[in-house]
Amino acid sequence: MNFTAKSSRSRTRHTGAAAVALTAAAALLAGCSSDSDGTSDNPLAGDKAEAGTVVVGSNNFAESTLLADIYGEALKAKGLKVTYKHNIGSRETTYGMMKNGSVTVLPEYNGSLLAYLDPKARQKSVEAVNEAAKAKLDKKLTLLESSPAENKDSVSVNAETAKKHGLTAESTLADLKDVAPDLVIGGSPEFQTRQQGLKGLESVYGLKFKSFKALDAGGPLTQSALTKNDVQAADVFTTDPTIIKEKFVVLKDPENLFGHANVTPLVTKDGLNEEGVATLNAVSAKLDTETLLDLDSQVQLDKKDPLDVAKEWLKSAGLV
Repeated sequence: MNFTAKSSRSRTRHTGAAAVALTAAAALLAGCSSDSDGTSDNPLAGDKAEAGTVVVGSNNFAESTLLADIYGEALKAKGLKVTYKHNIGSRETTYGMMKNGSVTVLPEYNGSLLAYLDPKARQKSVEAVNEAAKAKLDKKLTLLESSPAENKDSVSVNAETAKKHGLTAESTLADLKDVAPDLVIGGSPEFQTRQQGLKGLESVYGLKFKSFKALDAGGPLTQSALTKNDVQAADVFTTDPTIIKEKFVVLKDPENLFGHANVTPLVTKDGLNEEGVATLNAVSAKLDTETLLDLDSQVQLDKKDPLDVAKEWLKSAGLV
């Protein structure tokens, strides 16, 4: 998921006054000092990881925290000493901490990371993306094996539209060609002018929609408009729990218009032993988009503790 390189992943919230902003900033720093293993540490501190300790970091959104817990608990089960630095911030901050060695392992999204490292790079396949990203990474870092799980842009339709036009989870964007002229599609303002948006949907799939409604980047405005049928199709991220809650149908993208965003461990080369590498590769092999969507829903909809969700899934997947 690209929360820095693509503006569609950047969700900015504004406060009403400077005092509120300062209070929120202080609260964020205080909250970041509490980790899921009960330790207290400031994730913005640049201290290098202690020898023999794997420091698993996460960015400041719920799915990243969940993935970090999955990685960390899998490594703990193999006898490695693990600590956490959760909710660090944006990719600029986390990538810097990976480079200086204060974080050892970080859940990343391969195509989004490549777009950050090389905005002009083409994303032809998972393997090509990973090789291109590895070539651009700091020499102390590398990517492990990617999981099938992706959190990326998609065109999704609401349940009413899916039923009306016979669209299912096996349907592709090409199946919208005949019905698109009757549909209003929603998304961020940028979605209207991007190749990974309306331009690409027309040039790659021949889709011409009735109209476009400017909303937000897969956030509450988009979710609400799609639920209420104010729009019939929208740009929704593929692991958004609203998909399950509202029974949205995500249309497949066989031409890969929206690129790659496979969940992939970013690690320091000297931070993991062979068993640690094998452990995270085994996690990736078991994690697909449907599974990640379910785990995200448990955390974000059912309000379960991400650490508990991580432990339960690792056990059910035979990874611990």
